[in-house]
Amino acid sequence: MAAATDTIRYHVTGMDCASCAAKIEGAVRKVEGVGDVKVSIASQIMTLNVDDPQTRLPAIEQAVTSLGYQLDRIGQPKVAGAETDEDDDKIPDLSHVTPAYKRALWIVVLLNVGYGVIEIFGSFLSGSQALQADALDFVGDGLISFLGLIAVGWGLAARAKAALLQGVFLGLLGLGVIGSTLYRVFVEHEPETLLMGGFAVVAFIVNVAAALVLLPHRKGDANMRAVWLFSRNDAIGNAAVVVAAGLVAWLGSAWPDLIVAFGIAGLFLHSSWAIIRDARADLKAAA
Repeated sequence: MAAATDTIRYHVTGMDCASCAAKIEGAVRKVEGVGDVKVSIASQIMTLNVDDPQTRLPAIEQAVTSLGYQLDRIGQPKVAGAETDEDDDKIPDLSHVTPAYKRALWIVVLLNVGYGVIEIFGSFLSGSQALQADALDFVGDGLISFLGLIAVGWGLAARAKAALLQGVFLGLLGLGVIGSTLYRVFVEHEPETLLMGGFAVVAFIVNVAAALVLLPHRKGDANMRAVWLFSRNDAIGNAAVVVAAGLVAWLGSAWPDLIVAFGIAGLFLHSSWAIIRDARADLKAAA
C-alpha cells in the first residue's frame, strides 16, 4: 500500500525558460519520498506530492536552491500560531522588489529588446538566419523580464493570461524564423561572416552587461547563481553563432548558419509551448 502524501506548493524565483522548470523537476524527483512534481514557468509555482513533509522538505529545498533558485512556500505560517495562507493567487515575498531593483529590470528589458531589434537588422544586413534566431532569443528574454516587472503582485489568473499571450507571441516569432530558414534551405545564400560574427560578439557583451546590472539586486547567493545560469544559456547561443560564422567562412557553405538557426528556433518553440501549456493549466486551476 502506497504511503499517504501531502500536496506542497512553492513560489519559485529565478526561472526564465522552460529548461529551468525541467531542471528543477528533475532535481526534485531525485529526492526520496517525492511523488508527482510539476513546475509552472507561467505562474512560477512548483506543486509536488511528498510523504512525511517535515523530513523531506529540507532536502527538496536544498536540491532547488543549489541549482540557483529561491523558494517561498505557499501555505506556511508567517508567524508562530498564525493561520496558514493558502492563497495561491498572491506572491508571498516582495521584499526584494525595491525601486532600485525595478530600475535594474527596466534596464535589462531595454538592453534585451533594444539589442534584439538591432540584431534583427543585423541579420538582414549579414543574411544570417542564426543571427535572426539569436535576435529572437533577445526579444524573448526582454519580454520575460518585462512580464516579471509588470506582473509583480498580480494574481495567478492575471499572470497566467499574460504568460499565455507571451507564449503565443513568442511561438509565432519562432515559427517565422523556422519558415524563413526553410526558405534559405532552398534559396541558399552565404551570409557575411564578419558582420555575423561581429553582431554575435556584441550580443555576448550585452548579455554580460544585463547580468551585471541585475547582480547587485539579487537577494542571496542562490539568486546570484541564477543570474549567471541565465547568462550562461544566452552566451551559449551567442557562441554558437560565432562558431557558425567561422564554419561558414571556412567551409564556404551556408549550412552551419542554417543548422544553428534551426537549433535556436527549435529550443525557443519548445519554451513557447511550455509557457502556453503551463498558462492554460494555471487558468484552469484559477477558475
